[in-house]
Amino acid sequence: MTITAKKFDILKDVDVRLTVELGRTNLKLKDLLALGEDSVVTLDKLSDELLDVLVNGTLIARGEVVTQGDRFGLRIVELANRADEGDEDAA
Repeated sequence: MTITAKKFDILKDVDVRLTVELGRTNLKLKDLLALGEDSVVTLDKLSDELLDVLVNGTLIARGEVVTQGDRFGLRIVELANRADEGDEDAA
């Protein structure tokens, strides 16, 4: 282990929030209030597009939904680079 890696050991147990974003949409408040149990909200992503993976609101990767037994999971397909960070606001 390098000296730099040892400096980051203290951070390994810090909790972060991982979010997988299916898509986004804008709604008028009246449309939001009209949502019920059978309502469908159309999102801006296509069904075959990769999902954004965010840590504490920062894009870190893109992936696809998988199932593991009776649970959903996520397979990371690509890691984000610094140029991708502005893309999350463009959606």
